[in-house]
Amino acid sequence: MNAHINPRQRGLDAASPSVRLQAVLAIGTAADPVDLDALIVRCAVEPDFFVRDMLTWALTRLPAHAVLPHLLDEVERGTPQARSQALHTLSKIADTSTHTVVGASITDPDDEVARAAWRAAVATVPVGGASALGELLVSQLGRGDRAVQLSLSQALVALGADVITPLLESRADDPHAAATLRLLTDPAAGSQLAVEAARREVAKGNTRNAKG
Repeated sequence: MNAHINPRQRGLDAASPSVRLQAVLAIGTAADPVDLDALIVRCAVEPDFFVRDMLTWALTRLPAHAVLPHLLDEVERGTPQARSQALHTLSKIADTSTHTVVGASITDPDDEVARAAWRAAVATVPVGGASALGELLVSQLGRGDRAVQLSLSQALVALGADVITPLLESRADDPHAAATLRLLTDPAAGSQLAVEAARREVAKGNTRNAKG
């Protein structure tokens, strides 16, 4: 059976993250829909942060009409990692037709799924939908650790001051709401937290690699 695997796909299961990264790079460069299923399967199990990011890039290189049904299916039925990775990829494709499915994950109990959903929801919000999305995102204020809260603040800020200022001012006694309002006037205020969050994500991936 392995003899029939596309040669580009052989490296996807390699023990070395660098080999897997090169395999995904080759697949994305070829941009052949024959590799779509293999990429989707790998997204659900890939432990390395950088390889996962390359997987998203490779998927965005394929025709959206072929990729979107697979991603939406993962969002609705996949494991937490499969769902968060699919949502991350949907945020890059930014097709408004996916917003309803994306929006259903905004309140997901898994923080990583929810964080990906917040970004994807903002990227896919249709015209006229920003206010309703803002209200739903505001309902998540105070959730999680600093990295999670920063993700939510950044998603809210991306909706624009006109949309979120009234929503946040109505919760003036909420420290997270106040911090988000500060980001509107000083986007750099969250930069250090963003760097710290990225470092933690990489560290988690390295830990998973070591255990594997």
